[in-house]
Amino acid sequence: MPMVARVQTGSVVGLEGALVEVEVDLAQGLPAVTVVGLPDAAVQEARERVRAAIRHTGFTFPARRITINLAPAEVRKEGAAFDVPIALGILAASGAVELPSSPTLFLGELSLDGAMRHTNGVLPLVSLARANGIGTVIVPASDAPEAALIEEVQVIGAPSLLALVQHLNGEEPIPPFSRSGRPDLDDDRPVVGQDLADVRGQEHAKRALEVAAAGGHNLLLSGSPGAGKTLLARCLPGILPSLTPDEALEVTQIYSVAGLLPADEPLVRRRPFRSPHHTVSHAGLVGGGPSPRPGELTLAHRGVLFLDELPEFGTHTLETLRQPLEDGVVTISRAAGTTTFPARVTLVAAMNPCPCGFAGDPERACTCPDGAIRRYQRRLSGPLLDRIDIHLTVPRVSYKDLAVGTVGGASPPPPAPGEASSVVRARVLAARARQTARLVGTGQTCNAELTPAAVRDHCQTDAPAEALLRTAMQRLHLSARGYHRVLKLSRTIADLAGADVIGAPHVAEALQYRPRLEE
Repeated sequence: MPMVARVQTGSVVGLEGALVEVEVDLAQGLPAVTVVGLPDAAVQEARERVRAAIRHTGFTFPARRITINLAPAEVRKEGAAFDVPIALGILAASGAVELPSSPTLFLGELSLDGAMRHTNGVLPLVSLARANGIGTVIVPASDAPEAALIEEVQVIGAPSLLALVQHLNGEEPIPPFSRSGRPDLDDDRPVVGQDLADVRGQEHAKRALEVAAAGGHNLLLSGSPGAGKTLLARCLPGILPSLTPDEALEVTQIYSVAGLLPADEPLVRRRPFRSPHHTVSHAGLVGGGPSPRPGELTLAHRGVLFLDELPEFGTHTLETLRQPLEDGVVTISRAAGTTTFPARVTLVAAMNPCPCGFAGDPERACTCPDGAIRRYQRRLSGPLLDRIDIHLTVPRVSYKDLAVGTVGGASPPPPAPGEASSVVRARVLAARARQTARLVGTGQTCNAELTPAAVRDHCQTDAPAEALLRTAMQRLHLSARGYHRVLKLSRTIADLAGADVIGAPHVAEALQYRPRLEE
């Protein structure tokens, strides 16, 4: 009877997987179970879950000294996905199950009655199996649709430990999970969130949203309370293009590790929209913790991060956004190592111009002292504001735009609704198609991601536009970053107009989105 068994599994480190070999040794001595190999509390608790699951499955838990080693020892092991491989190792070491001869990866948490439960991080671990030539992955039945998103790997979904043992012993084989192809990422989906047709007035702000969506540009909305800043921000997802298949897998992997995948939706089909409260911690926003976990910035990857009441966020928390907004990644360093999370987001922020909210309002007087207004606005540093392409003041909505009309009265009819999100989205898709064709093979997906070299290659201007840019550099004191951002914004406006060369009208519109005072 074999006394040592080895079972392949994996552990999630950051957003990536690491192969782990579970070694189980049965020895003479007082009955005990020892887990070594840098396990966390959840892995240590697996001893009692596995003991109960084996007993309820109908097998006898060995009354021996059991040593379980999780190799390599230097990788920290977290989570409950080790339950199934540990249970199989114990059963294989005691001769109750025959492990497959071909490379197979086992994942899953066990309930006390032996049922296999959902496990976080299945997608990166199945990707790991494919990268290492492991042809078969056995997961809980509820996780099989998620695991099947990775092609070239045979996925077997087992409902329980008993069913898995019977499958491995050849008594009742479990058929491989049948792939029906990737879920459809259809562009003709219904509008998500608010529709632009429901927004009265604010035509200038709607245009800014269209430009932001077309080029993936960051946007700051400033205005008095009730002007519609939050409503406008929530209209943005409805005009963004759908995720590409590769982007959908990226986002799904993040949500799989974070445990946020819906039970009935193995693939994230819509661009994320995250709106954390201003009391969010530094680790909650950009990620962190003793074992780094993705924060709101990473959860909004390939989507929208909406920060309402921007100056109310902690100054240190906001300053940590500077590098991710520039590079599209978050790098978290700890003594045990460095973890990198993706963070390619469209930042949309909203703020009041002062603590009372009415500085510059034409109808209501501001009650804040000048010093209070300056202190409030200084909460946002110049380098952070310089990373936002579009700065927009959202005015108060007039009664004429809000009026709904009366029944049988003499009042004029209400204004016609504005363009629907579907109409605006069609223009955004056309502009994105131009960018995709232009940037093929570069790894960049939209104008906001252009590198300085790409700006030189793809942002050619005509003579009047060049003269306007030269004047703007002198009068607005644009930084080098600000100059490049104006060019990228102009490129997006030209794409919306279907123009190959950036003209003076495109640059003029881009310049009006700059903040009033350049540092």
